[in-house]
Amino acid sequence: MIEINKIYNMNCLEGMKYIEDNSINLVVTDPPYRLVQGGCTNKAVTLKGATDLKSGRVFSNNFINFSDWIPEVYRVLKENTHCYIICNDRNLKELLIESENVGFKLLNILVWKKKKHSPNRYYLKNAEFIVFLRKGRATNINNMGTFQCLEIDNVKEKHHPSEKPVELMEIYINNSSKEGEIVFDPFMGSGTTAIACINTSRNYIGFEIDPDYYKIAEERIRKAKLDKLLEVKENA
Repeated sequence: MIEINKIYNMNCLEGMKYIEDNSINLVVTDPPYRLVQGGCTNKAVTLKGATDLKSGRVFSNNFINFSDWIPEVYRVLKENTHCYIICNDRNLKELLIESENVGFKLLNILVWKKKKHSPNRYYLKNAEFIVFLRKGRATNINNMGTFQCLEIDNVKEKHHPSEKPVELMEIYINNSSKEGEIVFDPFMGSGTTAIACINTSRNYIGFEIDPDYYKIAEERIRKAKLDKLLEVKENA
């Protein structure tokens, strides 16, 4: 059985088999996908943990297709819920097609405007896209005053090459779930989604296949739980 408020060091394709149908309130995830340099050299875009950027390979486990895991995400989500999937421009079309194939409906394409940019000869890249989907009936977000494009600082001291700001995840989690509900991230990385859940009083479930990032996530989560406990005691 899969426990809440826990991440598992395993392949999500295996782990999701143990999650019941229609049991998850929200999915927020930053999945692995192929990267394209835009004509720049490897040296210009070298990241910690990178392996072969010319082939689009950044992590040892990033060759996974959207069609491999999106059907399972759809299965475990409850009816009338939301799903946020972070993606770059090159993989956007495939993600949209595969999402619609399993039954998701597109609500919006959101944008994270970054303070920093990455090299590219076809316009410098300073944005990432978040595909905002629904399963079942359309429901409003909790804060309907939230802008489609959010400008949030990049993570200054990264634990993971593609780490996203906790603040960004918190906004989506706050908008599409309630306190005490379950948020699922099949690609937990260094634990950012779990930390955002702790900060917003949500439960979480996640998988991370890489043992090194799993250990980093566990340590970050331990610290976030301690910080939350201290905050509660101070406000008591």
